[in-house]
Amino acid sequence: MKKNIIISFLILFTLGFLSCDDSLNKYPLDKLYSNTYFKNENEIQLFTNNFYNKLLPVASDIYGDNGDAIIISTLDDAVSGQRMVPASGGGWDFTQLRDVNYYLENSKNCADVNIRKQYDGLAKFFRAYFYFERVKRFGDVPWYNKVLGSTDPDLYKPRDPRELVMDSVLQDINYAIDNLPVSKNVYRINKWTALALKSRICLFEGTFRKYHEIVGYEKYLDECISASQSLMSNGGYTIYKTGSIPYYDLFASLKANVSEIILARNYDNTLSLIHNVQNYENSSSMGKPGLSKLIVDSYLKSDGTRFTDLAGHQTMQFYEECQNRDPRLAQTIRTPNYTRKGTTTKVPPNLAYTITGYHLIKYTLESTYDDYNKSCCDMPVFRLAEVYLNFAEAKAERNTLTQSDIDNSIKYLKDRFGMPNLSLSMANSNPDPYLMNDSTGYPNVIGPNTGVILEIRRERTVELLMEGFRYYDIMRWKSGKKFEKNMLGIYIPGPGTYDLNKDGKPDVCFYVGDKPIAFVTLFLKIGQDIILSNGNNGNIICNNLNKRTWDENKDYLYPIPIKERSLSNGKLTQNTGWLDGLNY
Repeated sequence: MKKNIIISFLILFTLGFLSCDDSLNKYPLDKLYSNTYFKNENEIQLFTNNFYNKLLPVASDIYGDNGDAIIISTLDDAVSGQRMVPASGGGWDFTQLRDVNYYLENSKNCADVNIRKQYDGLAKFFRAYFYFERVKRFGDVPWYNKVLGSTDPDLYKPRDPRELVMDSVLQDINYAIDNLPVSKNVYRINKWTALALKSRICLFEGTFRKYHEIVGYEKYLDECISASQSLMSNGGYTIYKTGSIPYYDLFASLKANVSEIILARNYDNTLSLIHNVQNYENSSSMGKPGLSKLIVDSYLKSDGTRFTDLAGHQTMQFYEECQNRDPRLAQTIRTPNYTRKGTTTKVPPNLAYTITGYHLIKYTLESTYDDYNKSCCDMPVFRLAEVYLNFAEAKAERNTLTQSDIDNSIKYLKDRFGMPNLSLSMANSNPDPYLMNDSTGYPNVIGPNTGVILEIRRERTVELLMEGFRYYDIMRWKSGKKFEKNMLGIYIPGPGTYDLNKDGKPDVCFYVGDKPIAFVTLFLKIGQDIILSNGNNGNIICNNLNKRTWDENKDYLYPIPIKERSLSNGKLTQNTGWLDGLNY
């Protein structure tokens, strides 16, 4: 087994050097990929293995989703109004698409029809994935299903309509579902992975169209429901519930849990396949990420009631606000009873490592993995919990959600911790004011299912935190104005020494004036090292020197690079609101 893994890695590593440059119109130069290649499964697999390496998200794409949920010391350009039209690049890269199309044009060289269909399904899975990511980022994009030569008139053609591209994506993913194998492998694409991707694509497209007032949203929501139901009923995956902290254990594991995780990106330090999530969470050098109070307040109480209904919740200190909450809170951030994996000593949140005071622990293993480039836990790309959430949200947005639907989806996530189930009637009869509020929620949700849609969004936010969803969830919900709000951290009543986890040992001293004498390792000067919302007391204000801004007229899409527009002589139009200085 180890020998096979090493061989697979060497193949992927070699292919990284054999792949083409960043042009759409150049063929592979290595003789390995002549038009007589792809005669058998070994040759096809050798080539298509590179799709995994090039087209699946890497770890930082998954855990590094900063906006209004995870806050770091430097604002992302997307939420600070600092995005500019790039000269080139900017995500407008079709290199990997060319490799996929090259394979599909030449797979006919394989005489075994079953093998060819299986790997054509794999290629079309990745082409659907590729275009889904481009449509999310840019909206309309040119659709290419062939390899382009240097004189091909389509090389710099205009962007195709969104409907054409997304219909083509649906055709690709449906072909993949019909032809990929049903056998499970958490590191390989199969029928169930394709259904999960279709569920994700169609939820995004359906809700984006609905909230951005683009016709045709119903078709995509119905496709999401159908794909989700097929996977839920036939895939054989289950929600992981083993042990006292199953949500934490699902992610703080070197190897992906195969009962719930449908596809993971493989990391292994013996093969130098590593990432930086623990250094990101446990150092002062990677932005000091922390969960925002906006999101902490949205976690329910453990009895299913709303934390934000409690009188005085805004000024609760850290220890008090962590009591009797949805168990996912204590399995996502350091709360008062937290101990590092492999130890029995309670440790508090470290404000030297988190800008908000809410110290992230999702994916955190033993401290030996804290250093730079030491993390090697697998990163989930698709898991069953997302599909349950997609299904429930799509049904709610289509006004067809029933309590039975909730019992067959959301309830399984609640059952992981023994929390009360979501009640459709109660949610709709008493929508959460916190989630409806202009500053803290989604005021554009209207209609008879307002309450349950908000509750599903709450569930999605806390369940899928740090898994790469939040930014584009906000985009599809047309809620970008949320990014303009000041992001806050824990509440500090005033200067003094604080024992954050109540273990009898002071953890941090907040002070004004001269540094006092105190038996703590961390001193933070108010107004200098830390800014509080009321001067010498209040919530930590994050990114105090950076203004958050959001332009409703342009910021839901990224701009097209100047180089690409110039090369097309203006056939590639610019997205609305983005000024690039070109007179086309």
